[in-house]
Amino acid sequence: MSSSDRAMMNAFKEIASMADRINLPRNIVDRTNNLFKQVYEQKSLKGRSNDAIASACLYIACRQEGVPRTFKEICAVSRISKKEIGRCFKLILKALETSVDLITTGDFMSRFCSNLGLPKQVQMAATHIARKAVELDLVPGRSPISVAAAAIYMASQASAEKRTQKEIGDIAGVADVTIRQSYRLIYPRAPDLFPVDFKFDTPVDKLPQL
Repeated sequence: MSSSDRAMMNAFKEIASMADRINLPRNIVDRTNNLFKQVYEQKSLKGRSNDAIASACLYIACRQEGVPRTFKEICAVSRISKKEIGRCFKLILKALETSVDLITTGDFMSRFCSNLGLPKQVQMAATHIARKAVELDLVPGRSPISVAAAAIYMASQASAEKRTQKEIGDIAGVADVTIRQSYRLIYPRAPDLFPVDFKFDTPVDKLPQL
């Protein structure tokens, strides 16, 4: 077995074990393996560790298969830093001339809300708030994850199922301060952001001002 075959086998093992730890299905493992093989055979990422390349390929595969995971979630099952995964991600996109569909806030909503134990009504409101905030251009340049987190904070604070910025930040993998920055951008337009049929437990004018 040549050393390059061995390196590839090891990477495939690492990919399978990372995917297993975050319960990702077989099709994602296959796509990740294919991406890794392409990058590896092109030798375009010389000098980068195979584990880092594998982690970035897993991130790309998740997005292409429509089950996006954040860098932080991939990082949690990988031995590689978030920064290095991000760096490999950019290099791979360039090397393969591939693109990944841009992540939208909706991709994360159901997972974050269910991990926070929030009811469907709050999830629907948060999705609506995030979508409206983007449509009204209230959050230019903010990451979809931070907008999703701020929208969940706003929706939960208006409901009986309140969650703190810290609780939401821990699930979403963003800092409280990041949530606060996005929340401050959408707060002034709060009355326009909720779905018309939302049942307020706390009225809009009593929402935290931060």
